[in-house]
Amino acid sequence: MTEPDTRRSFLKSSAALLASAPIATGSIRAEPRDAAKPLLAYVGTFSSPLRDVLPTQVDLPPGNGRGIHLFRVNRDTGALTAAGIHELGTSPSCLALNAAGTRLYSANETDRVGKEKDGTVSAFSIDREDGKLKLLNSVRSGGAGPTFVNMHPSGRFLFVANYFGGSVSVLPILEDGTLGDATDTKTDAGKIGPAKATNAPTGSFAISGHDRTHAHMIQADPSGRSVLHVDLGLDKIFVWKFDGKKGTLTPNDPASVALPAGDGPRHFHFHPNGKWLYSIQEEASNVVLFDYDAEKGTLTSRQTISSLPAGFAGSNFCSGILVSADGKHLYAGNRLHDSIGIFSIAENGTLKLVGEEWTRGNYPRSFNFDPTGAFLYCCNQRGDNVTTFRVDRKTGGLSFTGHYTPVGNPSAIVFLDLAKD
Repeated sequence: MTEPDTRRSFLKSSAALLASAPIATGSIRAEPRDAAKPLLAYVGTFSSPLRDVLPTQVDLPPGNGRGIHLFRVNRDTGALTAAGIHELGTSPSCLALNAAGTRLYSANETDRVGKEKDGTVSAFSIDREDGKLKLLNSVRSGGAGPTFVNMHPSGRFLFVANYFGGSVSVLPILEDGTLGDATDTKTDAGKIGPAKATNAPTGSFAISGHDRTHAHMIQADPSGRSVLHVDLGLDKIFVWKFDGKKGTLTPNDPASVALPAGDGPRHFHFHPNGKWLYSIQEEASNVVLFDYDAEKGTLTSRQTISSLPAGFAGSNFCSGILVSADGKHLYAGNRLHDSIGIFSIAENGTLKLVGEEWTRGNYPRSFNFDPTGAFLYCCNQRGDNVTTFRVDRKTGGLSFTGHYTPVGNPSAIVFLDLAKD
């Protein structure tokens, strides 16, 4: 698909304006509050000159973001209106909200704390009137380049995956919402997979994370008794038993499940029934369905399907994966192809590609539904924009609303409905 000249010009001008913005530490400069409590969106960005810090990283341009961007969401049209920025120069690339909507946590994707190789995670309080953020504290993440944070169902612990550190950590959440020092850190080890994926598309030159260990995602299962994390470089999904009192991880038996060599598992998403797990492979450009036994903590693969349309040849890097709340559809992100693959989910959990939608931007890193599931928002990392799509609940189809929201290097988007207490 060819991007229209008008849209290309719009993206270039938006990127230029955002790239020229200074990077500093501050607080959200909010607009006057609405009479009715709004639906808000927080967008995490890459906001530091990562080519200087991480010269070998291939998929990140210099950070054009300015920290955590705040937007008001039009509930009827899905349009985003800028409402302020909490300025951070530490690339808060992944965000997590607590269940009460009073705290927000960010993975700061840097690789240094002073002179030491480490990243940080930050905790913020949220003003329930206008969504403004106030920094509570920042702690070490237990490894360089923290790229993912996720909260335990109990709300007492935050998990972090350190991409460049090849490690995962457990951070306690204290009563005031601040983060404590890690109660456990596990460093991945093993044989690194090959640069060429076993299931790479024809003609693919997608080579990214098989130079070393790369922990990319961590999340508890729906029960909270087990925690899973993926290492892209090792081509494995690890399973841990979680001690909810001590905040510690113990290897499951078996401790991991292997994906085909070089395929590069990146993210996963549980089906609402908790029995199926879908893993997306960055370099193989496919999705694998696993049956998940919560009692044993075991994964058994049952289906592998391409994230791309039939006949595709060339390079692509998969990104995000998302299952709809009703469990009927799955969405898979394709970078370079710049599309979201749309799949129906059968009664037995198997997938069928039913369509695809151009993201109207460059390098879709992640996407998320608004709280109602009526809209899907895509963070186009290299396009410096977030695009909005209306969701057809019956077919799973996505239709572009025409809303481009300029944001420098957007990486993640989360939503907070202030009308809900």
